[in-house]
Amino acid sequence: MDYTDEKQELQLKIDEIRKTLEDSSEVKALTNAVEISNPNSIMEFGNGPAEEVSKFADKILHSIRGSNIESSSVMLKELSNLMSRFDKEELLGEAKGGFISKLFRDSKKAVEKLLSKYQSLGKEIDKIYKEITVYKNELTNTNDMLEEMFSQNLEYYKKLEKYTIAGNLIIRRLEETELPKYESLAMSGDAEANLNLQTINNAIEMMKIRVHDLELAKVVAMQTAPQIRIIQRSNFKLIGKIHSAFVITIPIFKNGMIQAVTLKRQNLIAESMVALDRTTNELLLKNAENIKNQSIEIARLSGNSSIKIETLENTWKTIVEGINETRKIEEENKKLREESSKKINEMQVDFLQKIK
Repeated sequence: MDYTDEKQELQLKIDEIRKTLEDSSEVKALTNAVEISNPNSIMEFGNGPAEEVSKFADKILHSIRGSNIESSSVMLKELSNLMSRFDKEELLGEAKGGFISKLFRDSKKAVEKLLSKYQSLGKEIDKIYKEITVYKNELTNTNDMLEEMFSQNLEYYKKLEKYTIAGNLIIRRLEETELPKYESLAMSGDAEANLNLQTINNAIEMMKIRVHDLELAKVVAMQTAPQIRIIQRSNFKLIGKIHSAFVITIPIFKNGMIQAVTLKRQNLIAESMVALDRTTNELLLKNAENIKNQSIEIARLSGNSSIKIETLENTWKTIVEGINETRKIEEENKKLREESSKKINEMQVDFLQKIK
């Protein structure tokens, strides 16, 4: 649903609201509450809802400016740094610098160093995963708040609609009933009727101005509604991307990486045992032969791990793609928030100037 669809959906709600309010008792009560002879009563007509709309627009603007969505870039950078530490060649035993040859010289030390590195990497990824999950929840809570704000904005619009309908009814009553009556009396030479006629004309003019101001406030409320939906939709896009690329992929990557490291550890130990067996003296040849066969079998099992290096590569690529796409969405959202802030500010300034 694009911006046009949002406006069409809102227009349907507006038409429904207007139809419901035209004959309501609340509107009739508002028409009776205005003192036609009191200019202050006319000028203050509808002040409450209009001020609420202005405060509401400020709240939306504060929400946009106060969004901590930019902080997600820190987490993305940290995650990117962690992913760069994943070394496929190291897990395959093909790292530069003669990794395998060093292993034979000090097998235990090399294995423990490798295991320690990837255990630490797993913990750091788990930490980032938790932070991203918290951020996803914050986005969800923000959308819940925006949904509540959308409903409040609709209520403000209803109040403004009541006042504009009531204002137009007052104008119609004055023009169709009061104005002809006092015009007739004034033409007959009634001095008091002439004063009342001036009062009626002034009241009509002031009420028309007031209704126009309230219509402007309605425009602010109407324009704010689709803006809220746009912000919500952008948040939902981010939530979806975080969920698919991070919340699902990170646990899979972390678990698969730990399993691969564990299996690699078994494989390296098995290779060390084979090398050691070859140096066993001839007196233990028969036993050494049995140990060698067993070690080869373990090595074969270890080499055929359930988690392939290619799988880890694919999950890594998925996360990196998620990082890039999320950054792109963040840039779009930042631009969108700036545009929304500018539009709301412009409407508020224009509205405040109109009602002064």
